[in-house]
Amino acid sequence: MLRKVLLVTTILTLPLAAQAQTEPVTGIYVGAIGGFNIKSSPNINNVHSNIPGGFGITTPNASLSTSIGGAGVGTVGYGLGNGLRLEVEGDYRGNSFSNTSGQNRAGNGVSTNAGGTEQLYGPMVNAVYDFNNLVPFLVPYAGIGVGYQWAHLKNFATGAVGAGGTAVAITSGDTRGSFAAQGILGAGYQIAAVPGLALTAEYRILALTGTRNYDSAFTTATAGTAPVTRFGKFELGHDLNNTFLFGVRYNFGVAPPPPPPAPIAAPAPAPSRSYLVFFDWDKATLTDRARQIIKDAADNSTRVQYTRIEVNGYTDTSGSAAYNQKLSVRRAQAVAAELTKNGVPASAITIQGFGETHLLVATGPNVREPQNRRVEIIVR
Repeated sequence: MLRKVLLVTTILTLPLAAQAQTEPVTGIYVGAIGGFNIKSSPNINNVHSNIPGGFGITTPNASLSTSIGGAGVGTVGYGLGNGLRLEVEGDYRGNSFSNTSGQNRAGNGVSTNAGGTEQLYGPMVNAVYDFNNLVPFLVPYAGIGVGYQWAHLKNFATGAVGAGGTAVAITSGDTRGSFAAQGILGAGYQIAAVPGLALTAEYRILALTGTRNYDSAFTTATAGTAPVTRFGKFELGHDLNNTFLFGVRYNFGVAPPPPPPAPIAAPAPAPSRSYLVFFDWDKATLTDRARQIIKDAADNSTRVQYTRIEVNGYTDTSGSAAYNQKLSVRRAQAVAAELTKNGVPASAITIQGFGETHLLVATGPNVREPQNRRVEIIVR
């Protein structure tokens, strides 16, 4: 039976083994899972009693049918950091008996009711391997385990027919143990919001080795006589369990993911610089002082990364608006020509005239204000 379990587990996990792995479970973890167990029908063998004539149920053709029962497993393990996990578990499975079927001495099939529960429990030691990087957050795994299981017959009872039509009731509350082996297939879904926590789903096939020889009571009842109870034994074998489990696993010591790096702020654009060149009344010619300011602006523009140089001309409010508009353009053109003369590319310069608008010093109409007769050089 152990060889069969190992073979099935190996065949089912071969496709997974070809996949690449990512971060394995590392360090101590605990798990708790629960679900349901489907038991194959155990065989009843070698019924022994001192009742004359024996029983109508013969062996090895008798078997017990069971209902679907509950199961639970608790684990404590350690991840080695390479995908391999070693763990110990304590488990429990409980299945109720429903009927007994077999053959009578004439070779005819018979079926009788059965009651009670078989309770399996004990420790197992497992080796489990995680297969990572198949899909995000989901990690399939496979493993094998060996250990020891106790099988307790709680309130077990079934019937048989002895020689001469004697009714026989077989009861037992005995507990027997045997070595066991299991194969494990499962998958863990990692919860990104809680580092170390995973939801798990598993299938386990657990087989008990050999047979278990239970102490039993055999009670006969014949019409007109009082029941007689004698004691003997019977064997149960072929105890194979298919268990489906769902639960959680928590890996201690898993650090939360590092916070995302802070966004790198784009460098602030260099502030624009401006220069003011003033003009005499009704003039567009450059003074020596004006030429020096323009040269400073041209020299400084070579030391910074600029996108454009704006040259904006203005006038005061003396004269007509139309005349002042043209005068502001001539002043801007004069400054632009001097910038070009000092090495600034003409393609980098934009020229605008604003006339008597945008006054630097607010005045009424027809006022000669020196601060308003200007050109502003803006290096952006």
